[in-house]
Amino acid sequence: MPASSALRRSFAVLAALPLLTLAACGYGSQAKDDGTAKVAAGAKKIEGLDTVKIGYFGNLTHGTALVGRERGIFQKALGATKAEYATFNAGPSEIEALNSGSIDIGWIGPSPAINGYTKSQGKNLRIIGGSASGGVKLVVNPDKIKSLKDVKGKKIATPQHGNTQDVAFLNWAAEQGWKVDAESGKGDVTVVRSDNKVTPDAYKSGAVDGAWVPEPTASKLVAEGGKVLLDEATLWPDKKFVITNIIVRQEFLKKHPKVVEAVLKGSVETNKWINANPDAAKAAANKQLEADSGKALPADVLDPAWKSIQFTDDPLASTLNTEAEHAVKAGLLQKPDLKGIYDLAPLNKVLKAEGEPTVDDAGLGAK
Repeated sequence: MPASSALRRSFAVLAALPLLTLAACGYGSQAKDDGTAKVAAGAKKIEGLDTVKIGYFGNLTHGTALVGRERGIFQKALGATKAEYATFNAGPSEIEALNSGSIDIGWIGPSPAINGYTKSQGKNLRIIGGSASGGVKLVVNPDKIKSLKDVKGKKIATPQHGNTQDVAFLNWAAEQGWKVDAESGKGDVTVVRSDNKVTPDAYKSGAVDGAWVPEPTASKLVAEGGKVLLDEATLWPDKKFVITNIIVRQEFLKKHPKVVEAVLKGSVETNKWINANPDAAKAAANKQLEADSGKALPADVLDPAWKSIQFTDDPLASTLNTEAEHAVKAGLLQKPDLKGIYDLAPLNKVLKAEGEPTVDDAGLGAK
């Protein structure tokens, strides 16, 4: 386990909190049909299923989903079963969509997955694969914060109350010996919960002094004059920790195991292509971000952000367990029973077929 722990995502002013609330109310937005997911002539539906609904965030830490969609890799793996996509701004809204059946499979961070699993008493979701590690940084105003000890007394943004970065920052602050009320965010450090989209403006206005954020928000702040004070990867063994997992509705997994395998095959193929072609993969991710949001990332943001993320099929299960312990310690979660949160059998089947090493569930596999 890491001696220190995690901190993550974006920041903004308190006035932006209503925006967060609105974002969390919906099930995400349907991204435009960009023509890259054409069904091949003669392809057949898997298990007779017409469509599979896939969710992800518009973050580079969800690069597997971005690249796999843009290059049509998922659609190729699915044959004539059409891949439909929805994008989300926050984990709770994606979990809500999964629970309602609005999506079947999703890319998501560890804290929403833990919360979704525990709140449903282990009945609604399974983590079926990994996707990314890293890509989270503490970026600060160098005029106000010159060292880690200077963070005390400052206003630091996280993306959402109880989200992965919020938990990580609270845990890190506690390890510095600082006291912060997890609910209000008040204490030796003021935690400002905010949407990643408004964080750069909050930073420019001086409403916050820094933020623990995922990419590309971290690099956007650096482009505005911020300084990376801490890369979360340095706090973890081997500099690896889970930032993005793949989850599925348990009912969908039970009814359509071959469709789930097909999506996982697409994910494995995408990660292999990303790691073999980093520059082309970076461009593909940016192209999909532009298609989803209407705006591509500039090179001074895209390049450093992409370098800080590792794409991996391994869910890094032991680090998820540690992150759950951090949430308990912060008072945001009752001690959970995570036994059964993983079902890595479909992924390991795919990995074996590809000649790749299998991955471990750290004793948290399906009961």
